[in-house]
Amino acid sequence: MKTLLTTFCLVFLAELGDKTQMATMLMAAKTKSIWMVFIGSALALAASSLIGVVAGGLLTNFIPQNVIQTASGLAFLVIGVLLISGKVC
Repeated sequence: MKTLLTTFCLVFLAELGDKTQMATMLMAAKTKSIWMVFIGSALALAASSLIGVVAGGLLTNFIPQNVIQTASGLAFLVIGVLLISGKVC
């Protein structure tokens, strides 16, 4: 149960205010079918989460978890620097 709550909180907070949420708000504002927008965006998030879970599960069979964590942290730092420097949209 702890893993479920931690995962929910991390994903929920990470998704607040990001480009995906802004695009979903724009779609909802442009249509009268807000429930279809909700269902579509919920299914898309579930599908992308499934890909992440499967990939993470497979990666740990070949690469130690601490290496994956370090590489992920470094990737986020590099992306952050590129975003701040204007090299990435």
